[in-house]
Amino acid sequence: MLAVQTLVSMGALAVPAMAPAVAAATGLPLSAVGVFSGALYVGAMLSAINAGGPVVRLGAVRTAQLCLVVAACGMLLVASAVHGLLLPGAALVGLGYGSSTPASSHLFAYEVPPRWRGLVFSIKQTGVPLGGMLAGALLPAADQRIGWRAALGLMALACVACSLALQPMRARFDRHREPGRRVGAAGSLSTLRAVWTHAPMRELAVSTFFFAAMQGSLATYLVAQAHVGARLDAVRAGLLLAAAQAAGVVGRIVWGWISDHWVRPSRMLAFLALAMGLCALLAGLLTPAWPRPALLLLALLFGATATGWNGVYLAEVARLAPPGMAGVLTGGTLFFTFCGAFAGPSAFAAVASMTGRVGNGYLAMGSVLAVLGLLLLWRQAHRARPRT
Repeated sequence: MLAVQTLVSMGALAVPAMAPAVAAATGLPLSAVGVFSGALYVGAMLSAINAGGPVVRLGAVRTAQLCLVVAACGMLLVASAVHGLLLPGAALVGLGYGSSTPASSHLFAYEVPPRWRGLVFSIKQTGVPLGGMLAGALLPAADQRIGWRAALGLMALACVACSLALQPMRARFDRHREPGRRVGAAGSLSTLRAVWTHAPMRELAVSTFFFAAMQGSLATYLVAQAHVGARLDAVRAGLLLAAAQAAGVVGRIVWGWISDHWVRPSRMLAFLALAMGLCALLAGLLTPAWPRPALLLLALLFGATATGWNGVYLAEVARLAPPGMAGVLTGGTLFFTFCGAFAGPSAFAAVASMTGRVGNGYLAMGSVLAVLGLLLLWRQAHRARPRT
């Protein structure tokens, strides 16, 4: 599951990581990377909300295999560099990206003891920043050596190879599947209803909308902000993104461990919201005068918080979900998550375009997240007061 998550995440961030080369080859403006990411997350939203039925019917392993193949097809469409195929290709990558998490949540709900869920979910979710780290570290250099189209082709080949490698595991891990389970639009609506009518689940879903908006903005625009604001060249800006994603790998494991043993998951998420908001405010203030160690430290803190919350959140969804419903409700909450991932870069692009400065997007997003973190902490303190 970690390998699946890493590959689909790397595919989702491939175009932002090679944005200058893709823009030059296609004749599109650099800001079009936000439109590409938007199309990708539309596919992810549709995939997540409809993932519950297929995961239960086909099994987690088979669903993961299909995710990899669909994402590979999307990468090949993008690699064609045909304008009419770029957005459909992005949507296909999003379809593969969106169902991978419900599949793993469904599997882990059966296989992982509750006392280890925070840590295990967090380890699996390190695939998201790990994929981003690999994209930022490898793809700009690969573009210079073999070209961005060939790099996408190799990634598609890796996805297909991983899908084939999963086949021997299916008999063991898909034993809980229900082949007679019906799949349709009604299931998607019932999934959303189940999330929205359950108050703790609804609060998680709404919170992750804003968390994902920040995570998407970090991944999509950190390279651009480092290039424009701090005057770093493309390779060094890509390495800064890689450092942020690497910190997210460590952060997910650390936050998962802490939420298992010391801090309630809900409070952990509130602290992370406040921290990522403050980091975004600092990212919006980047100038060429910033020393390199300060840039690196900010990237590490930003990545650890803005990409480190997912494992804690998914473990909490699995804890709150009724037996056999972890994959379904994960897909339902992920619908809101991917809505945020779609809306975040789009809102960021709108702020940056209207003000003429990329950093203002981070200032706006940081303000919202800081306020959200304080609000969540206040709500938890209010709930903890003794009733009379």
